[in-house]
Amino acid sequence: MAGLDHIVRKRVRVEGIVQGVGFRPYVYRLAKDCALTGFVRNDGDGVTIEVQGVRVDEFVPRLIREAPPLVLVTDVHEEALAGREETDFVIVASEGTPVASAMIPADVATCDDCLADIRDPENRRYRYPFTNCTNCGPRYTITASIPYDRPSTSMKDFPMCEDCAREYGDPDNRRFHAQPNACPVCGPTLKFVRNARLHGCDVDLEGDAALRAGQREVAEGRILALRGLGGYHLAVDAKNEHAVHLLRVRKHRYQKPLAVMLRDVEAVRRICTCSTEEEALLQSPQRPIVILQLRERHGIAPSVSLDNPTLGVMLPYTPLHHILLDGEADILVMTSGNISEEPICIRRSEAATRLEDIADAFLHHNREILQRCDDSVFRVIASEPRPMRRARGYVPRPVLLPSPAPSVLAVGAELKNTACVTKGRAAFLTQHVGDLENLEALGFFEESVTHLLDIFAVEPAAIAHDLHPDYLGTQWSRGLLPSELQRRLAPLPRIPVQHHHAHLAACLAENGRSGEDAIGVILDGTGYGTDCTIWGGEFLLGSAKGYERMGHFMTTAMPGANAAVRAPWRMAASLLHAAFGTEAFDALEDWSVRRTKDELQAVRFSLEENINAPLTSSCGRLFDAVASLVGLHDTVDFEAQAAIALEFAAGTATDEAFRRPYTTEIQHPEGRPIVLSFLPAIREITEDIHVGISPGIVSARFHAAVISGCVQAIEEIAAASGLRTVALSGGSFQNALLLEGMQRALTDRGFTVLTHTEVPANDGGIALGQAVIAQQTLRG
Repeated sequence: MAGLDHIVRKRVRVEGIVQGVGFRPYVYRLAKDCALTGFVRNDGDGVTIEVQGVRVDEFVPRLIREAPPLVLVTDVHEEALAGREETDFVIVASEGTPVASAMIPADVATCDDCLADIRDPENRRYRYPFTNCTNCGPRYTITASIPYDRPSTSMKDFPMCEDCAREYGDPDNRRFHAQPNACPVCGPTLKFVRNARLHGCDVDLEGDAALRAGQREVAEGRILALRGLGGYHLAVDAKNEHAVHLLRVRKHRYQKPLAVMLRDVEAVRRICTCSTEEEALLQSPQRPIVILQLRERHGIAPSVSLDNPTLGVMLPYTPLHHILLDGEADILVMTSGNISEEPICIRRSEAATRLEDIADAFLHHNREILQRCDDSVFRVIASEPRPMRRARGYVPRPVLLPSPAPSVLAVGAELKNTACVTKGRAAFLTQHVGDLENLEALGFFEESVTHLLDIFAVEPAAIAHDLHPDYLGTQWSRGLLPSELQRRLAPLPRIPVQHHHAHLAACLAENGRSGEDAIGVILDGTGYGTDCTIWGGEFLLGSAKGYERMGHFMTTAMPGANAAVRAPWRMAASLLHAAFGTEAFDALEDWSVRRTKDELQAVRFSLEENINAPLTSSCGRLFDAVASLVGLHDTVDFEAQAAIALEFAAGTATDEAFRRPYTTEIQHPEGRPIVLSFLPAIREITEDIHVGISPGIVSARFHAAVISGCVQAIEEIAAASGLRTVALSGGSFQNALLLEGMQRALTDRGFTVLTHTEVPANDGGIALGQAVIAQQTLRG
């Protein structure tokens, strides 16, 4: 052994997303290239490598610099070792050590090489819908535990045949140690089943015959439920108006736009306009739905997007999708396999029950989905991809925090719920759960949280939740909805977090500035305030450590309380009443004639007697009111429908309209935060509508008024505090005109502007903010 003392040997521990992304095969090839001996293995920390030889000092820098694109390295630890007798570099079996810091990769879209395999008639995987390799395929949705190896996934049910095992063991093969590796001989299979309840006949086909039957089903105008990567989709021909309309009726999704899947980016260009950034996002390994502008002559059935000028578009991300789109129907509506507002179906038995009144046929497969995961949704704003829904392809990739902190569980918000679990520097958000408004959604929430806690072996020190006492997440956190998970976490302290403070902290956290003070402009629909009113147009000053409410939008009554959220005309009535008093409903006859005398009388009574009319500073309700005043939406079918219509109306106006904002007013109540009043703007809007100014121009000038009013308030807060960093958060900043306009105006004035690009600006990002605030609370 003494003769080996001069030999250089190092142990390198690499933490982060280094399992399931081709890292071990990459390490193997790099070690061979550097003529090194040793080994690499997965373990509970990530990957452990031992290398020995003359070129060890060359190996370590290259290890990180040349890593595969899906790798995310968070930490590297090196340790010098004594040399040993060995002649080769090998991949050794994973250690079943306790989970410490290993991370699971997200699901990855089919790579070009695998796509070539399924399209080659001479290839043994021709038209095989479960083809994958080290560079692509399912990851998170099939993983039960760490380390990420086949026995820890739902592929454990499919022993590899000799050919697949040979590929798996060949270092020169791209399927070397690809855990989901399979082929038609040994892998999962499809099964087509006709819905006899709707059609009175049974059809039962397997394999490629099942796939061809699925293609015929959509080509002939029927609704196909197909089991995909993270759950079932409901698919119909997007050019068949009857089929799309029938899908809406059966699914109870009457107005919300539907997403479509197209063969390739060339097909997308024919129906939508696409920027370079949008095309890159569409073709990224994550393959999210991307919100694009429709062309005038697009050929899509009117019922897909209804009166919405945009379309949610995605490209195929599994072999099954690619093959399905090679049939006659080359543009498919692909919407979640559920009844609206319920979690997506993942199990065959679940789909057969919950989708029996929707689907004409089912295309099942027998590879179990262990984690339900909807499609992610993004929109490019100001040349940056912005998540609107973070799920498949991105979860469980963590947001990295500046330093390790106590582990916490944050339960998120009521709407667009995600939860967050932290460990060390990593903040793991669950996939999009949806609105926590029913027991089915609560069950999905618990399922997702339990998985993250178990798979990363997290024992949280506290639970963070929203202030709102009626939110299901708050009630769950307080133990009012007993369950196995709740009993497990019962001894933990609970930390209530104000909604808009969480928005501010989330924006700071994803920009690496959790501990730094900033001016937070938080614009959204609903958040419970510390004064027991409903906040939503907020100017905060602070960080994850704490905040001060420096200002807010004017408070307005919500006649009918929550009914005003579903009926924007009620908010319009409230603003007219605030602006014109007793003459409110005579100020705009075109608006008032759309309501009955009884409706107007009831709202007037609510406002004047202050009965069932809580106060709100909500930006969302302000947008709703203006949308009603200009005649776009008096009622809504889904959240933010009126505000979205107002944004799109403004998009039809000229730049000149944006340069002439309506008047706003900064008020300074003694001893209280500043108030940004829009009542002057409401009076001017009423005048413009009265003389026939178009909704597009009114909307453009209103957007400009909100931007200019906010900038004026920010300037005052900056002058008083000396801060020049502004964080923009809240669901209203999904509005491209608002975000771009605010960002440009602030940047032109020398401010540093922080925005969301990792987690949604909407309530889907709240849990991250709750988590970092709770960590600060625990630190004291």
